[in-house]
Amino acid sequence: RDFLMPGMFAMTMVFGIGSTLTAVSSDAARGVTDRFRSMPMAAPAVIGGRAAADMLNSAVALAVLTGCAFLTGWHPDRGAVRALAALGLLLLLRFAFVWAGVYLGLRFYASTEAVTAVRTLEFPIGFLGNPFVAISTMPAWLGAIALWNPLSSTATAARQLFGDPVGAHASWITSHAIIMAVAWPLLLIAVFFPLSLRRYQRLSR
Repeated sequence: RDFLMPGMFAMTMVFGIGSTLTAVSSDAARGVTDRFRSMPMAAPAVIGGRAAADMLNSAVALAVLTGCAFLTGWHPDRGAVRALAALGLLLLLRFAFVWAGVYLGLRFYASTEAVTAVRTLEFPIGFLGNPFVAISTMPAWLGAIALWNPLSSTATAARQLFGDPVGAHASWITSHAIIMAVAWPLLLIAVFFPLSLRRYQRLSR
């Protein structure tokens, strides 16, 4: 239970990419995005509003999930400050995947089949990681993939901060999971935010 709960928290943050992608693609396909583009509004404000709405929903979902975890008997063992830091890292991961969802939604909104296909990206990200199984128990090739999965770094960092079992694995990434749980999302944001902004500005051209 103590090993699984942080993994479930991280998995929930990653699987939020589908809701962002669907909402953005739906707005673009129905012309809602074009209406925003015709108004005197800055492009970052429009897509930023989408990101803010998704982050609010994600924070509520994480709060509900945390409450359910408490009901099962799970609880953080390293104090409130570290617990809040863990929740912050989880939300940071979600924020990074928000921008991936925004870009992919704007990129593939014209095809329902493409949107459905892209949504399946959640599954390899979610399951080729360590939310449910320790990397040390995996075959070497699978462990290498899971080790470099951003989800794994966030899940490991959350376990460390909550005081939960991490799963022994001797590697620099595991030993510095908190650093990686910050670095991975910042890298994803640095890639997908500019792409989202450019795609929004070039929509329907």
